Amino acid sequence: MSNLPKPMGLYPMTRKAGGLIFVSGMGPREAGSDNIPGLELDKYGNYKSFDFEVQVHSVFKNVKTALEEAGSSWDKIVDVTVFLTNMKRDFQTYNRIYAEYFKENQPCRTTVEITSLPSPIAIELKVIAEA
Repeated sequence: MSNLPKPMGLYPMTRKAGGLIFVSGMGPREAGSDNIPGLELDKYGNYKSFDFEVQVHSVFKNVKTALEEAGSSWDKIVDVTVFLTNMKRDFQTYNRIYAEYFKENQPCRTTVEITSLPSPIAIELKVIAEA
């Protein structure tokens, strides 16, 4: 799947089982690079700039691409699990943007705060959709 960021480990980006498509944890990294939209780090790995909204839109774009490449679509999502590294700072922004993307289709949803993710991203989604 060349239109998706490369997995950070040994796992598929999507897998079909029965009538469902499972999307592995998807972050905002851009396909073909390790660039993280909305994040600029200095040479020491410290934050120079951070835009959570940009990361959310990028994650949704990656999930949509993964579903389409697997033969499904955004409107067939039945379950979303979101992992945020800072619930207090980011939940309201995520919730607002989520409502824009899920006006018609409203899947089940779980939101969890975690300490960190494998790269310096602030959000990751795990999605289940109908095939």
